[in-house]
Order: sequence, then C-alpha cells, then structure tokens
Amino acid sequence: MRAAILIALAALCAAQQIRPNLMIEAGNANLPSQRLGVDDLIAVSVYDAPELTRTVRVETDGSIHLPMLKNGIAAAGIYPGDLESSIADALKSEQILVDPVVKVTVVEYHSRPIAVMGAVKQPVTFQAIGTVTLLDALARAEGLTEFAGTEIILTRSDQVEHIPVKRLIHDADPSVNYLLHGGEEIRVPEAGKIFVVGNVRKPGAFPVRDPADESVLKMIALSEGLAPYAGKIAYVYRRDASGAKKEIPIELDKILQRKSPDVPLEVGDLLYIPDNKTRRAAMTTIDRITMFGASTASGLLIWH
Repeated sequence: MRAAILIALAALCAAQQIRPNLMIEAGNANLPSQRLGVDDLIAVSVYDAPELTRTVRVETDGSIHLPMLKNGIAAAGIYPGDLESSIADALKSEQILVDPVVKVTVVEYHSRPIAVMGAVKQPVTFQAIGTVTLLDALARAEGLTEFAGTEIILTRSDQVEHIPVKRLIHDADPSVNYLLHGGEEIRVPEAGKIFVVGNVRKPGAFPVRDPADESVLKMIALSEGLAPYAGKIAYVYRRDASGAKKEIPIELDKILQRKSPDVPLEVGDLLYIPDNKTRRAAMTTIDRITMFGASTASGLLIWH
C-alpha cells in the first residue's frame, strides 16, 4: 500500500514538472506582448500535447496553422493572450482536446519595422519592440552627422511630419518626441549648402544651419578670411524660380569697411570672390623693387 502511494506521488510530481517545461519549451524568448502581425514568429505550447507544441510564423493572410486543425487561426492584429484563447477554442470545437491549456509567446517580431536613413551615422532598420520613441530610433542610428539639416521627416500611415531638430534635440521638447509603433520611416535630409570659391583661404561648401542667418560676412568667416589679392567686388550666383542663373554684384570692400550693410545669402548660392589683378600687379612690382633694393644693398646684383 505504501509503495502504491509513493508511486502515485512520484507520478504527480513528474506531471507538475512536465507541465511548465512543455509550456516554455518553444517560447523561451518571451518578448514584450504587442499586437501580432504578418511574419512574426511565435511559439505555441499546448500542455500534454507535444505534437502541437511548436514554433510557427504568422502567414501573409494573417493566420497561423497547427497540425490536426483543418482551418487556420487568425493571429494578425491581436495580442498573444487573445490568440491563446482562439487556439484553445479551435482545439475544442474540432474535438482534438477536451480542455486544452495553451500558451503563446513571441520569439521574433518582423511586422513592425522602423527605418532610419539620411544624414545619420549608421542607417538602420529595426523592429519596434516595447516602447520606442523618435529619439530612441535616432540613437539606434548613432545620431545625426555633421551634414544633417534642420528638420527630421517622419512618415507613418501616409502622414508626413516635419520635426525641427532644434525642438527635438536642443530644446528637448517632449511633444515632438513621438512614440513609434512600427511601419515608420525616419529620414534626416542633409543641410542645404552655400558654396564659396575664389580668393579665400579655405574655399568649400558650407552647410546651412539657419537659413535666416547666412550672409556674405559669415561665409567669409567660415572660409577663414580673404586671400591677399581678393577683389573689391564679389559676385553671388543664384538661380531664380525658373531655374535661370543670375549674377548679383556685391560691394565687398564697402561691407568690410562697414560702409555698406552685409548681404544675406540663400541655400544654393555660390559666392565668388575674384582676383584683384591691379592690386596683384602692383604688389608684384613692389616685391620686385624691394628684392632689387635688397640685392644691390648687399652687393649681390646680378646682370642678365
């Protein structure tokens, strides 16, 4: 009698150990519970039915299929807990199990991608698992590059929002740090540029951070100043609304002497500072005379 009782207790203990093991065998990832979508990978565990315990993917029609069930079970758009009830009902209605105990856990989400591209250090596409904000997404992309413009473009559900970088990052405005749920595209356009060529120490293309604060003097400063033979007149080349290029003369010498106001520039402008040929010729003559005088004074005059 005692032996029979011990055997029964051992069997009960074994059953209690088997149940949790079966329930977590396929679902050990157990990602945060979110609505399921197409291509999500889930683990279905059915207690005391190892033939039904498996990993399945949500198919393109939004359903999953399990062995012995005639029809698929709708999974897209519902939570894993709701899918557990649907699977249990299907098993009972088709008289496969009398009182099934079902557990559904998420192994991989593939239905809620977030894409970050443009002027970021590491363009990336990842799944929106748990709570994801716009700043979280930019952090995944390792932040903005030095060429980033003044706004971030967020596209979701056919809606496009333009978010100022200053409000989101510099002002830390929580109202524009949107929650993301998957399916969003985040694009960071590069800043527009103003081009400086000619007699400056560092010609180049300079990104425009604030279109309202770009001017001739600022571009000269970014170009590290004028070269020695810069002309008194500079030129701005700009395209009008029709696309035609026009030339705008700028009295650079007067601006530098504070006799004329600074001239604002626009994105896409080309600032050209030509050579002052008269000054260069004069300086060349002076240099030659100076060198001639220094040579004769030292007794090193050489006749050609």
